Amino acid sequence: MKLGARILKTGVAIVLALFLAQTMGLPTPLFAGIAAIFAIQPSIYRSFRTIIQQVQGNVIGAFIAIIFALIFGDHLIGVGFAAVTIIAIMLKLKLGDAVTLALVMMIGIMELPDDNFILYAVLRFATMLTGIFSAFLVNMLFLPPKYEPRLFQSLYDVQDEIIRWTRLTGRQASEHSATKKAMSKIGDRYNKIDMYYSLYKEERGFTKAFTFQKARKLVIYRQMLAASRDGFDILKQLHLYENELIDMPPHFRMMIQELLDELLTYHEQILLKFAGKLKDDRMNRSGLDGRMDRHEVMDIFVKEINIAKQEEEQDFSAYHLLHLLSSLLQYEEQLEDLDRMIVRYVKRHGDEMDEKLQEDII
Repeated sequence: MKLGARILKTGVAIVLALFLAQTMGLPTPLFAGIAAIFAIQPSIYRSFRTIIQQVQGNVIGAFIAIIFALIFGDHLIGVGFAAVTIIAIMLKLKLGDAVTLALVMMIGIMELPDDNFILYAVLRFATMLTGIFSAFLVNMLFLPPKYEPRLFQSLYDVQDEIIRWTRLTGRQASEHSATKKAMSKIGDRYNKIDMYYSLYKEERGFTKAFTFQKARKLVIYRQMLAASRDGFDILKQLHLYENELIDMPPHFRMMIQELLDELLTYHEQILLKFAGKLKDDRMNRSGLDGRMDRHEVMDIFVKEINIAKQEEEQDFSAYHLLHLLSSLLQYEEQLEDLDRMIVRYVKRHGDEMDEKLQEDII
């Protein structure tokens, strides 16, 4: 079983919340631990946003609980009406993420004894706030999350998978069902990449230099993701038009394979260039070596269409092939844009890529 940083931080936040509540002499420290569980978040920005929402939710929950407790006491009907009222107000104010903790606050207050009810309610509210702020401190100081290495490694791994299956599918060497299953898994992995990108985008620094540095990297990562998705689209088209590719003239099919291999190798080198794994003579140079000219590809395509018409070949599907060629050319353009971005970044801001990050990735 693997223990992630968030699991460890949740445990530390609970311990800290219980310790602070006991130290301050707050009644029922258990509620501080419960609040800490709900307040822990995967990023510092989300943790800060959660504090604001949870504080607002606890204020609403405590206020409604006090009113309904004064009217109904601890009667079960009063608790139910209070819960419905809190949920309605929270959803109206778009504080849905804080509903659960607000309801915990409401129940915790309405079960208090009648003697010194207001005082106990205030102490219970302070106990919950202690748990919330404990979670924020732990999230900010203990193992602060860094999502850039995970983002790049996920992009590299999914691209490695795409390249492997694209080469197999382009040569009609893979089973149809196996390719379909692999594409489904790759599609699911993009959801995780999108999550890492969002979390990295939410990272906040304390200096302007960090803000500008992250903004530059975000542009590159966004282009990486766009190029990767274009590569995945080509894999899906190769899988979809498998029969049409088999029916193509052998020399034309060979041309598609060569062009595809060049682009896939180019994509691999670009990612390695960003990670600082290439030789110095290739780090500051962009472009695809020895690639086939786009006009040459289109000329060959037009000639094949004319030959197919003259010979009345029914098996040659120009429509599907045009889709594939269009995707290949778009993929090439995306890779060239990404390559230029990385070369400029390496030349001007290469020192921003710290050595520890380069050692951790790939």
